[in-house]
Amino acid sequence: MKKNINIAVIGCSGMAKGHMKGVIENEGATLYAVCDKYADLVEEAKKEFDVAVGTTDFNELAKDPNVDAAILVLPDKLHLPATKAFLEAGKAVLCEKPMALTMEECNEMMEIEKKTGGFLMIGQVCRFTPAFVKTKELISNGTIGELVFVESEYAHCYEKSRGKDDWRVDPDRHGFIGGGCHAVDLLRWIAGNPTEVYAHANRKLLPDWPVDDTSIAIYKFPNNVMGKVFVSIGCRRDYTMRSVFYGTKGTIICDNTSDHMKLFVDDRDLTKEKASYTEAEIIPVDIKNHNVGSEIKMFLDALVNGKESPLSSIEGASTVAVCTASVRAAREGKPVEIVYPVK
Repeated sequence: MKKNINIAVIGCSGMAKGHMKGVIENEGATLYAVCDKYADLVEEAKKEFDVAVGTTDFNELAKDPNVDAAILVLPDKLHLPATKAFLEAGKAVLCEKPMALTMEECNEMMEIEKKTGGFLMIGQVCRFTPAFVKTKELISNGTIGELVFVESEYAHCYEKSRGKDDWRVDPDRHGFIGGGCHAVDLLRWIAGNPTEVYAHANRKLLPDWPVDDTSIAIYKFPNNVMGKVFVSIGCRRDYTMRSVFYGTKGTIICDNTSDHMKLFVDDRDLTKEKASYTEAEIIPVDIKNHNVGSEIKMFLDALVNGKESPLSSIEGASTVAVCTASVRAAREGKPVEIVYPVK
C-alpha cells in the first residue's frame, strides 16, 4: 500500500464528521471524498472539510481509482452492502460497529473478505478510550489480581436521538446489538469470550419502539469469571458506559465520560481491625468518548506497513455473536450457549 492513503468517508452525520476530523489529523492520510444519501449533508461536509469530491452514491466511490480505503459510518443495515462494494473493488474498509445486525450478515461479510483477499477492520472504538485502555493495562499487569466479576453498561437515551429518518427505530436493530455492543466488546476485550448468557428485558421507557428498551445480561466468562451488561436506550440520564472490574486484590471503576478513574487496592492483612479499601487512588485520564483518531491511526498503520487487520472481522463478528445470543436469551427466558464464528 502506498504511503499516503486516499480515504472516502461514507456518511456525513455528526459521528461521520468525527471520522473526517480523525482522517485529517493523521499524517499519511487524505480525506479525498465524502458521501451521504442526502445531498445537502454532502455539500455541507465538502465545505466544512474542504473536500473536492462528494456524492450520494457510495458505489461511485467504490469504482473511483483514486480511492484507496473507505470508512463506513452508516446505519447498521448498510454495513453489508457498502463493505461488499468496496472490498470487491479492491479497497480497504474500516466499518464502524456493530459489524452487522445478524450473524448471517457478519458471515457474509467475512466470506467476501476471504474471497477478495481484502482488508476489513471493525471499529470497536471503545478499545481506544483512554480510561478503558488504562483499565486493561492495570488488569494485565496484575494490579487487582485475578478477575472475579466484570460489568459494563450502555445507558443512552434514544428518545430524541432516533437518527435521521428514524433509522434507529427498527425492529431489526435491537438496542443491545446497535449500542450495547460497546459494553459487550469492552468486556470481551478484557475478560475473554463468555460461553453462556442469561438475560431479561422490558419495554417501559420507549413503548412506541418496536424493540425492548432495557436489558440486563449475565455471562459466564473464562476462568470462572462472572459478568454483567446493562443496556438502556430510553433511560432518563446522561450518556454513560460506567464499568467496574472486581479482582482478588482490588477494584477499578471507570467510564468513557469521566476525567478520572478509581483504583481500589490494598495489600494489607484484612484480618487486622483497621484494614479497609475505602480510599481510592484517583487516576486522571483524558475524556475521549469516541477516540476515532486513534482508531484511524491503527487502521492506517496496518495498511501502510502491511499488517493484518488489528480489529479483525472475526472480532467484530464475535461481539455480534454475544449480543444476538443475549437478545435471544431474553426472548426465550432461558440460558443460551454462545456460538462464535469461525473464519
